[in-house]
Amino acid sequence: MGMFKKKWSPRDADRWTWEDTITVVISPVIYVLILVGCALAALLKPVGFILVIIAIALTVIMIGIINPKLTAISEDYEKKQKDYMEELERKVKWED
Repeated sequence: MGMFKKKWSPRDADRWTWEDTITVVISPVIYVLILVGCALAALLKPVGFILVIIAIALTVIMIGIINPKLTAISEDYEKKQKDYMEELERKVKWED
């Protein structure tokens, strides 16, 4: 089993976990690295390019961590929305 959970139930995915904490910590670090890295890369400083590469790598890691939770929540929402639309359509047909 990997370090991060890959399968989430919608209920579990909606709760705050350590995966969320990791992404909350990584996210501002990524923004700072992109900001500083792009500024230094614009000045053609090698460290700027390295910072941008690190930011890209952290972004991929962050997406890999949080995407399974977002997918589980999204699929549950889509199911609820579909059920609601079907119920609404049945009610509208009765009125016509």
